[in-house]
Amino acid sequence: MKHNFDRRIYNCSLLCKDSAYLIFHIPSIIGLLIDSNITRSFIEKIMLVVTAVNSCPYCAWFHAKKALQTGLSKEEIISLLALQFSAQPDDYETLALLYAQHFAETNSNPDELLTKNFYEYYGKKTARHIIIAIRLIYFGNLSGNTFDAFLSRLKGKPAHKSNVIFEFLFFLLSAPIFLPTLSRAARYRKES
Repeated sequence: MKHNFDRRIYNCSLLCKDSAYLIFHIPSIIGLLIDSNITRSFIEKIMLVVTAVNSCPYCAWFHAKKALQTGLSKEEIISLLALQFSAQPDDYETLALLYAQHFAETNSNPDELLTKNFYEYYGKKTARHIIIAIRLIYFGNLSGNTFDAFLSRLKGKPAHKSNVIFEFLFFLLSAPIFLPTLSRAARYRKES
């Protein structure tokens, strides 16, 4: 059987692991929101870069909208979603955006040396907050993709090595979140 759904999705084990991580780090999530070194537009840039790697249409639509509200231009958003952001060595955000991309591309297993350099550059507190932002959007991306995997399965295009029961249960639990945005995300994907 040909598998046409090729985006990263959750399985039960990984969903439990990521959910536990985020629940355990709720204080860091709150810290992210009040960290004066991390602006709202910086957070949205991180969200867009990770979303570009994981290809979640719901997150792309939602965070493009949020990024516009923080003052990013449509051109900047398109560039970030195409992973075409400029890497300026003196830009405070560049290392975080590159790290976010690396984190997503390595399936949340970043290189130790890169992580060490990342912590040295931003300091322990801000680095942790940036990583929380990355992990939050990674969670959102895989959640949206898992929801889509079930829809793809219904069209005869199941995800490789996916479990239909898990997908169905995930679909039922996440439908109140994703169904209302389904048409907007699809329209956004066509316009991009």
